[in-house]
Amino acid sequence: MRAKKSPKQSQSLISPAGIIKLMTHAMMGAALGLAFTLALILANPAVAELLNHGGRAAVLVFVGTMVTTFAIGAALTGVVFILNEDKES
Repeated sequence: MRAKKSPKQSQSLISPAGIIKLMTHAMMGAALGLAFTLALILANPAVAELLNHGGRAAVLVFVGTMVTTFAIGAALTGVVFILNEDKES
């Protein structure tokens, strides 16, 4: 069973600790998005061929879109986790 936190130790979303937690979730999502993008390019020759014909700009847009999508998703999930953690304590 978890020990109850005192009100002073509670970390809400609008505190420096909450913002750091949220940024950590977003960075983990960005790293996961980058890994997924690399795996997708290596595993699917059609994607690699499209990116090869599109040039450097196509690669940057594709990678940027995937990384941003994963980072936003992880940040939103982090908000839910942080708010749920606050309710439990």
